[in-house]
Amino acid sequence: MRDPILHLHGTEQRPLVVIDDFWPDPDVLRDDAASLKMGQIGPHYPGIRAPAPARLAETMRRRVAPLLAQHFGLDPAPAVSEAYYSLVTTRPADLAPIQRLPHFDGVEPGRIAVLLFLGEGQQGGTAFYRQRATGYESVDSARLGSFKAALEEGVGTHGIPAPAYIAGDTPLYEQIALHAGRRNRALIYSGNMLHCAYLPPKVTLSADPLIGRLTLNLFLFDD
Repeated sequence: MRDPILHLHGTEQRPLVVIDDFWPDPDVLRDDAASLKMGQIGPHYPGIRAPAPARLAETMRRRVAPLLAQHFGLDPAPAVSEAYYSLVTTRPADLAPIQRLPHFDGVEPGRIAVLLFLGEGQQGGTAFYRQRATGYESVDSARLGSFKAALEEGVGTHGIPAPAYIAGDTPLYEQIALHAGRRNRALIYSGNMLHCAYLPPKVTLSADPLIGRLTLNLFLFDD
């Protein structure tokens, strides 16, 4: 594992940690994903998923725990809430309206996402955004109402975004950061930051874990 790199994003200066060569043998994880039956889990993710083994998720949590204490003020590290192998498979033309917009995983400040890229070739990345109307780069419980109101007003003015994966600035959102997806690169960030997968046309949208944009998504949160 290489030395972690800390980034502070936007006007809110929210931390994001990038770690290359995160896992000792990423091919083992890819083969593990290929052995599982994947399917749609939830209405928001534009693809298919399978739960990752609990022991693997806990090992990952312990691996990132010192960084959560150092950069996020979370000590001890939050518990594993969910962990999935994930493959983006939805064609841009088939995206639901909510999948064409940045999102957040939850409003709780202690919610953490760990995203590990496992695919080969062009993987796109993950982008982070600011809502233009409010200036919000993250959404907590106090901001949720005004965030939703601004989104509804913006959609009323500009319409639902055309079927496509968001890329760069839009009338409603300004992109404030983009981190490229590379094999065995991990991103660690707060789940209440506005973010979305960056998926240019060169990314292969395959249901085969050995070919497609495979990630391991770990969500940490103390209920």
